[in-house]
Amino acid sequence: MKLEIFDSQGKLVDTLPPNSRRGISRVAWPMRLKAPHVPPAATAAFEAAQGPRVMPGSYTVRMTRGKETYSTQLVVELDPRAKFTMEDRKLEFDAAMRLHRLLGEMSFDVDRINGVHSALVERGAKLKGDAALSKRLQELGGKVEAMRKKIVATTEGGAITGEERIREKTTQLYGAILNYEGRPGDYQTARIDSLKKELDDVAGEFEAFVSKELPAVNKTLSQKKLEAIQPIDRKAWDAADADSGAGAPGAARFFRERD
Repeated sequence: MKLEIFDSQGKLVDTLPPNSRRGISRVAWPMRLKAPHVPPAATAAFEAAQGPRVMPGSYTVRMTRGKETYSTQLVVELDPRAKFTMEDRKLEFDAAMRLHRLLGEMSFDVDRINGVHSALVERGAKLKGDAALSKRLQELGGKVEAMRKKIVATTEGGAITGEERIREKTTQLYGAILNYEGRPGDYQTARIDSLKKELDDVAGEFEAFVSKELPAVNKTLSQKKLEAIQPIDRKAWDAADADSGAGAPGAARFFRERD
């Protein structure tokens, strides 16, 4: 049995786990999209543990059991007690989704950086007969790791230690916007642009490293009969991300990085 929620354009919004017990069962829909993919770090990101609440509108609930399919309409309305308008609600949803996408881009960037860092360290460890090259790879690994530290906190304590990076600032803003479904403040929407610019700068620094320094490294590794280092591309990352179930909330996505 499968329960699915579709929006008015027929796009799949959510899939709900049905109850397999006999008799009458109730399945709750939280009316939220999937939580964002958040890169791991030394601090937890509880603010990003849930997705944005769906916009008011018409939704279709479809239940599939074997070859049989049943559908019904569900209308989500703005809370009549709300002190904000539908336009305000739409602005809040759009801002939340911008941050949702930004966290996804951030996760991709961090995974690319982590992959290259791990490969540099691993190749360096294999070069037992070439201390100079091994040291060089370790140094390059440290350079890449410094880029990661611009994106995520690597020391527990957050505001206490003063180590809040792009990830921590983004999840805090995301949580603040989700906390109030009315119109976000102008400073909040401007902050989204600022955070994206910070992330783009680090991503650009990493791309420069990949294009300018990695080719020479790979040429030397080839001479040493070692595998070249290739950062994962977005298509492969998206496929791996989907296979791992990262679209659903889980400890691996928004809790702390484990050693």
